[in-house]
Amino acid sequence: MARYEKLNNEFTDRIDCPGTEKHYRLTRPQWRKSDHDGPADDRQEGEWCVMIEKFLPLIEPIRRMAVYEDDVWVITFPKCGTTWTQEMVWLLNNGLNYERAAKQTLEERFPFLELSGALSLIDGDSVGRVQDLARPRHIKSHLPFMLLPEALQTVRPKVIYVSRNPKDAATSFFHHYRNIVGFDGPREHFFDAFLNDSLIYAPFGSHVRRYWEWSKDPAANCLFLTYEQMKRDLCGVIAKVNRFLGRQYTATQIEELSNHLSVESMRNNKSCNMDDLLEWAKKTNYSEERQKMDNDFRFIRSGTVGTYKQDMDEAYIRRFAEYEARTTLGTDFDFFF
Repeated sequence: MARYEKLNNEFTDRIDCPGTEKHYRLTRPQWRKSDHDGPADDRQEGEWCVMIEKFLPLIEPIRRMAVYEDDVWVITFPKCGTTWTQEMVWLLNNGLNYERAAKQTLEERFPFLELSGALSLIDGDSVGRVQDLARPRHIKSHLPFMLLPEALQTVRPKVIYVSRNPKDAATSFFHHYRNIVGFDGPREHFFDAFLNDSLIYAPFGSHVRRYWEWSKDPAANCLFLTYEQMKRDLCGVIAKVNRFLGRQYTATQIEELSNHLSVESMRNNKSCNMDDLLEWAKKTNYSEERQKMDNDFRFIRSGTVGTYKQDMDEAYIRRFAEYEARTTLGTDFDFFF
């Protein structure tokens, strides 16, 4: 059972906005075992994360949610290649049925588990929708490991986790906050909140590390990928996911899928490019001043590695490098493998 308390600090105060407001710190207590084989002595603080108030009613329904062996989950911290990976996984797991994929939005084919608890102004029951999906279910989530359904660790469906280097992840998330969530503040306030683990789904470092550690357990059935791998060798990553899913596609079919997954193709793909979400955000989350501005933002933005150089000065680049060093300290984990 996760405990939660209101989180208020200078960083959350600066990034509170229509789409993500009223931040909470959620903690999953751990039992400290006694020296003998008897019951636990007491509780100590375990994993923790940040979510918004709208998420709190979803904690228990998600924890108790049924999980099936034929489920396929794609999990990431936001803006780490989620949409890209979803489209790849769904097509590989559905006979490369491009025609059907074009007729149904990615949200219909691969719904977002905690959507109704991740944006303050979104209504509906995203958890119930996922529960009622026809099997095999394809499920997207940004949840940290501590908030996943408990059954996921025993049923062991296929889970694909995608990481990204913190500088690009933060930069892409900033543009998402500006154009989807309704944040009107300076990028420096957003970067400060990211570095100080004070925004939704934070801490970024422990989010990635926990899944990386879990993926090293052969029984976990979790494939860990990075955005950088996908950019460097998309065909190679597709082949790896192909094997993980137990599919058998030819090199020609894999190359065809790689072309379909190019940034330009994805931007022009109406089933994936989230134009409806962007229009909703413009009408719902934008200030009156921003509604009058021309905006060429696309949900699938640059699709490149190193875009942080356009948004960060040298001081922030150094601070993010220090953040990366703290996250990887004492492990053989590396954001860029």
